[in-house]
This record gives sequence, C-alpha cells and structure tokens, in this order.
Amino acid sequence: MTYNITLIRGDGIGPEVIDSAKEVIEATGVPVEWDIVEAGNIAMQEHGNPLPASVIDSIRDNKVAFKGPITTPVGKGFRSANVRLRQELDLFANIRPIKSFKGVDSLHQDVDFVIIRENTEDLYAGIEHMVGEDAAESIKIITRKASERICKFAFELARAQCRRKLTLVHKANIMKLSDGLFLECGKKYAKLYDDILFEDVIVDAMSMKLVQFPQDYDIIVAPNLYGDILSDLSAGLIGGLGLAAGANVGHDMAVFEPIHGSALDIAGKGIANPTSAILSGIMMLRHIGESGPAERMEQALDKVFENKDNRTPDLGGNLRTEEFTQKVIDKMIG
Repeated sequence: MTYNITLIRGDGIGPEVIDSAKEVIEATGVPVEWDIVEAGNIAMQEHGNPLPASVIDSIRDNKVAFKGPITTPVGKGFRSANVRLRQELDLFANIRPIKSFKGVDSLHQDVDFVIIRENTEDLYAGIEHMVGEDAAESIKIITRKASERICKFAFELARAQCRRKLTLVHKANIMKLSDGLFLECGKKYAKLYDDILFEDVIVDAMSMKLVQFPQDYDIIVAPNLYGDILSDLSAGLIGGLGLAAGANVGHDMAVFEPIHGSALDIAGKGIANPTSAILSGIMMLRHIGESGPAERMEQALDKVFENKDNRTPDLGGNLRTEEFTQKVIDKMIG
C-alpha cells in the first residue's frame, strides 16, 4: 500500500530538515507518494496568501501532512498560517512528546511525558481589536465542547500509552469562568477514567514543578496558550527545541511537524539539526500504522546520540545536517 502524504517544506531551515526526515523515512522502505505544496513566505510571495486553498484541499484529500516550520510576522503582517491551518481543519489536539536522549547533555535525564494542548481556541482564536489609539483588547474563548473534547482525548491517550497520571494545567484561581470551565471539564472526565490518577495544577506553579521535577509527569493537558508555553519550556529541559516533535491531530486528519521555528539566521548553511523533523516523521509513521519502521528510526536515532561526536552545532558538535542524516540512515539499515 502506498501512502499519499501532503508535504509542506516550510520557511527558513524547513526545507533542509524536512528533506532530511523525508530521506530517513524513505530509507525505511515505507512507500510514500508525496504531494508537495507551498505555504508560508513562498506562498505569500507567489499567491498573496501564506495558506492557499490548495494546501487545505491537499490535506483534506490525503488526511496526513508532513510540514516544516512557517514564519509568522511579529506584531504586524499576515495572521499565523499555523493557527489558520489548525482551525480550518479542526486539528484540535496538539501533541508534544518530551523525552530525553541518553548521551545528550541536558538539565534532566529520564524525562518522558506528553503535553496535550487544546489547539483551536483560547487567546489564539485571534479575536482582538484596538480600543481607541492607546489600548488593545484580546478575547479569550474557552468552550465546553472544545474543553471536553481535549480532556477526553488526553485521557484516551493516557490509557493507550499505559500512563499512570494526568495533570490538568489552569489559572482558575484568577480566571474563574474561562479556566474554571476548562477545569470543570477535566474533573468530569477524571470520574470516567478513574484508573488514571488525576491532578490539577495552577500554571505558574506548574512551570516551577516542571523545571524541578519533570520525571513526576506522564500526561499534561492544558488550554492553548499555557500548553504552547509549557511545551517550549519542557523542550528546554531535554536539550532544546531541536530535540522535540509535534503533531496536530483532528478526528480524521493529522499534521506532523518539528516544533522549532524557521531559524532564518542559519537557513541555507547546512547546519540545522534535523532531529525534531525526524521525530515528527516517527510519530507520523506510527499514526499511519507503520510501527515497525517507526521503531527502527527511533532506535537508529538513539544509537546515533550514544556517540557524543554525533552532534550538530546547536548541541555543541560539528556535524552538518546531511552528515547527521546519513548517520541515522546507516544505523537503521546497517
């Protein structure tokens, strides 16, 4: 069976790391037909739209996409194509596995948890406006439907991965209605999944606890903004954004992507770390039912990192993107 997968190479270092991961995926022997489409700065320049309808149509047809990072202007310019993509395809769950690598210098070892982030609302709904010339107002939306959906998803994932505990993150002590509703929905599903230990933690306290004791966590579920911030913080615990993967999942569609940005300052230099993209590719293979090849990719990556000479510049080494990629392939097929 050949899998039809939408391929979005992205901006900056996106094409380099996505091509790297694509090469590793193809080396597994899994038959993939790539439907290459453009989004981000290139699409904006050519079509006047960072997310053309052709991209949405391709993902709707193929149900699975592999995507590079897309640049979003700060404080001006077009609205985030990433947020639009998640909302238009109703990719309601953002999944960020956080797992440390043996041999990689990091703040903590033996870290293994997953952050589940609600992906469609909260402050990221993008509903904001100016009030006169000297004030700006942004509306935070938390609905029962979206909150129950993400909490149920998180509990189901906990069961599927045999995880023992689920932690819900909120700020309901201050935002009593919005975050209070999210917490209420979490408690509702905690009663239905009583085989999983449930706790709720205020977001500022959670930030401290993750830095101090990340080994204490299994599944973390949070509204959009908190989940975004905690995901990057957590990646820092294991060595940086280059070592963590991401997926945006809906009921019948999924987009897999590295969680780092487009890193325009090193684009084209051939020194980008492709690990996040490779890990996202592993997640994608598991999603389409190719667990065996995914396992081989993961084991090869682990073996590469066991040798401290196998490091890209962001991790203190000298390997170029192509060299690192080839080492992963060699370990996988050797």
